Amino acid sequence: MKLRLVSGDETNDLALLQAPSPFKDVAKIRQNPIPVGNGVVAIGYPYHGLLTSDFTVTTGIVSSLSGILNDTRFLQISAAVQPGNSGGPLFDLGGSVVGVVAAKLDAVTVARATGTIPENINFAIKTGALRDFLDNSAVQYQTAEWRDSLKRETPEIAKDARGYTLLIVCKVNEQSAGAKKP
Repeated sequence: MKLRLVSGDETNDLALLQAPSPFKDVAKIRQNPIPVGNGVVAIGYPYHGLLTSDFTVTTGIVSSLSGILNDTRFLQISAAVQPGNSGGPLFDLGGSVVGVVAAKLDAVTVARATGTIPENINFAIKTGALRDFLDNSAVQYQTAEWRDSLKRETPEIAKDARGYTLLIVCKVNEQSAGAKKP
């Protein structure tokens, strides 16, 4: 299906895309902040076509409530992510979205600077930035509050995510890209 770009947030690397028809299933965004040490599930399409055409599921924990240089827009997570996970949902163990996968620490750059290879240092945009973006775009969304009784198994979370997690492939039409040609 073709999606239409409605709005974007370059600072937080978020985009709002409109589908031709509404989705039957929707994700819920966690209302209360996730604490350090809580488990998370990352879903995405890393190296799509090279490894698998299906989405992948990885688990980890929230390692820190801030990113590089204490950037509080981010969660630091230990769930493994690769190129292709960006933009994918990060869930708590109840299946609510706690972030949007954004990046992984550049291992080569860190190794050159420190002499050591970093492991499992990845980042997701927190739901505060996501909710602000959706609010500013006048998009309605559902929220959920965490309770220990909501804890679910990873396969259940992944099964539900199939209803609202899509592979997005960006293609630019030369006509829509503008008339700037050398």
